[in-house]
Amino acid sequence: MKKVIPFAHDLLEQTINPGDIAIDATCGNGHDTLVLSKLVGDKGTVFAFDIQNQAIERTKQLLDQASVQNVQLHMVDHQYAPDYISEEDYGRIGGAIFNLGYLPGSDKQTITTPESTIAAVDSIAALLKQGGLIAIVVYYGHQGGEREKQALLDYVSSLDQKKFSVLQYAFINQQNNPPFLLAVQKRK
Repeated sequence: MKKVIPFAHDLLEQTINPGDIAIDATCGNGHDTLVLSKLVGDKGTVFAFDIQNQAIERTKQLLDQASVQNVQLHMVDHQYAPDYISEEDYGRIGGAIFNLGYLPGSDKQTITTPESTIAAVDSIAALLKQGGLIAIVVYYGHQGGEREKQALLDYVSSLDQKKFSVLQYAFINQQNNPPFLLAVQKRK
């Protein structure tokens, strides 16, 4: 069985095509951004967001090392992602990924919040192409994490099944609050 992030990448690989738009809603250290940049190819674009300068700088450094040119980095909360995507690109978004919690190796007081995350997921879901997918990796073993986890589960459970398919992928016998994946796919 695959770990949560490789499984999320596999799902995104099935929905993102060359030339698509993709979103890394929490770019962190840039690893997901790099994966998305390869999936959209030279004719596609990745919009990557984070609220921390440290994350933007780490991502930029990783992308520069890989000579990636198809990413736009924005130091802004992910709930504002649609403000950075032109209306002509609505419906071209093949996928998005979130890694919730805090930036590894940084201040654990700066965390994602349920209000901001749900607003981001809701607005990005509306912009997905038919069959597009949002992968949400939920890390909840920190202060505030349990509240965000429960709010997200409540939110995705309430999505109209005629419009979205929702999957939860989790290892249930692991200790210390293992991360799990929520995948939200816009139905065709």
